[in-house]
Amino acid sequence: MPIPQTGMTRAIFLSLLILAAAGQAAAASDAGSVAGRVIITKALTKKRITMPAYNLRGVSLAEPKTAAKPDGMSGVDEFSRVVVYLVGPDLAAGKPVTVTLTQKDRRFDPEVVVIPVGSMVSFPNDDPIFHNVFSLSKVKSFDLGYYPKGQTRLVRFDKPGLVQVYCHLHADMSAAILVLDTDRWTRPGDGGTFSLQDIPPGNYEVVAWHRTAGFFRRQVTVRSHETVTINLTIPLQTEDSTLSAPGSGR
Repeated sequence: MPIPQTGMTRAIFLSLLILAAAGQAAAASDAGSVAGRVIITKALTKKRITMPAYNLRGVSLAEPKTAAKPDGMSGVDEFSRVVVYLVGPDLAAGKPVTVTLTQKDRRFDPEVVVIPVGSMVSFPNDDPIFHNVFSLSKVKSFDLGYYPKGQTRLVRFDKPGLVQVYCHLHADMSAAILVLDTDRWTRPGDGGTFSLQDIPPGNYEVVAWHRTAGFFRRQVTVRSHETVTINLTIPLQTEDSTLSAPGSGR
């Protein structure tokens, strides 16, 4: 925004800018936070079924690797499939980005992607075979067609919600893209701990999404200079929490 050049008008304009900045600083100083822990009570993700190796002129692909589950269980790390975010009035949306969801060793890497509304996702094929990436999700449906190693396709995601991604050629390939219209989101750390900072005072919904279990919601009130501490148990067992179908978006 250009600054007016006349003396009095310029002085008034600068005063308004200072007042606006002071108001933003005051709002930030009144902010609270939401922190806690995601508790997963049982293994939620079934063991991945690997289809027979795809051989193309003698080329064999490596078997997909799996990480450790919480509490020493073998298999998939359940916390890596969890996103915690806040829904409420006056929360800013994140700045659109471009991220990569690679097809390699007959799997999508990473299998969970979180992006702001308006972001782009690139789907490069890094396998020595053809893939065909598609989605039938209401939030964003697309079919990228068949393409070989070294090529990629770009898709823009303009609506918030959950997009499930698959490959027409390999039934065991899948990924999830969570498109958010809020910048207040995080992934749980070790032991499932999470923290959402700089939250303006008000009433909000804390949403925990697990790729297999779906969406779980809790109502919270954030007050100035206070931290709301909650535990989010998946599957939830409290009366003030509800489960939404995995395809229901927000």
